[in-house]
Amino acid sequence: MTRIRDIQLVPVECAAAIPYGSSRGLVPKRGAGLIRLLTEDGIEGIGEAWGPAGVTRAYLDLVKPRFIGAELSAQRGVAQQCLAGLYHFGTANGLIALLGGIDIAAHDALGKRYGVSVAELIGGRLRERIPVYASGGYFTAEDDQAKALARQVERAAAAGHRAHKIKIGRNVQQDAARCALARRIIGPDAVLTVDGNGNYTASGALESMRRIADQDIHWYEEPVAPQDWAGYAELRDRAPIPVAAGEAHYALFDHRRLIDGRLAAVLQPDLTLCGGFEVGRTIGTLVMAEHLRLSPHCWGSGVGLAAALHLLAAQPAYPAGDHVPHPALLEYDSGDNALRDGVLREPLRYADGMLEVPKGPGLGITLDEAALRRFAPA
Repeated sequence: MTRIRDIQLVPVECAAAIPYGSSRGLVPKRGAGLIRLLTEDGIEGIGEAWGPAGVTRAYLDLVKPRFIGAELSAQRGVAQQCLAGLYHFGTANGLIALLGGIDIAAHDALGKRYGVSVAELIGGRLRERIPVYASGGYFTAEDDQAKALARQVERAAAAGHRAHKIKIGRNVQQDAARCALARRIIGPDAVLTVDGNGNYTASGALESMRRIADQDIHWYEEPVAPQDWAGYAELRDRAPIPVAAGEAHYALFDHRRLIDGRLAAVLQPDLTLCGGFEVGRTIGTLVMAEHLRLSPHCWGSGVGLAAALHLLAAQPAYPAGDHVPHPALLEYDSGDNALRDGVLREPLRYADGMLEVPKGPGLGITLDEAALRRFAPA
């Protein structure tokens, strides 16, 4: 048996050269909480928990005693005990993110324990490369938003990306202009998706969709606020563009509501926020059962990105057979984010619109100790 000896949190952050972000606001820096899970027989597992590291640390102090001494493969049961015993906290908070980070680290440690990759642990390594979309096109602190958008999209296109996402959602007139500009740059055949970050009401989202539908928008991400269930239902019945959602939905409960109600055509769970591989795998199974699509959200460090690669490497393409019309796309942050590659000793390998699934046991990645010191908060 392999038992958990300790769980540690390593906060990391990096400043952006120019503040950037979404319709809801800009950020001057990026951060993450990396999880190190240590076993009694000397194995270290690595994970990532979304959110401010200070909040994550407080939750870790609360629940760590429940995990210490537990069998590594039984950590899922400990997490469920945390949810049951601390039910007054709800299921949309930093506790869920922490449990996801611990789950990712436990899977990494289990893979190392048995000498197999996480993808093999969770269903089989079905593919070695995953298509990604360049997640950029941010609003910035610059005065000329069109120039800033063009610079970002041109850079992504020059890097070989054939699928792109841009930010919209400030107002419908600007939405139309930004989509037209991006489409001119990437050409008629590239995939273009948009992200409103839930800044509209349902009526506003519908107006935005009508303004941009002629630009062949592949999906419209978070058109309304995460908890606007009635708004999502209205868009399900009236939207001219497929809806994507899930990045701001925690645990399994909200994702099941999205899936059961067919409130989104594309589900976007973030393993560092929704609960890790155990929750992500269940979401993948429910998505497949409801004949929807899965496209994990990633907006943190290279650790969370590596975890999402393993999830998609093991996700069946059902109902597609030999020919997959729309392969599952993984979000690949193309913004100013040194944590994406910088925390890893060997960055994840990108080429021609694809990321390689890391080889080796567990997640197949190693943290760069010097970089962790460099990215430590002041």
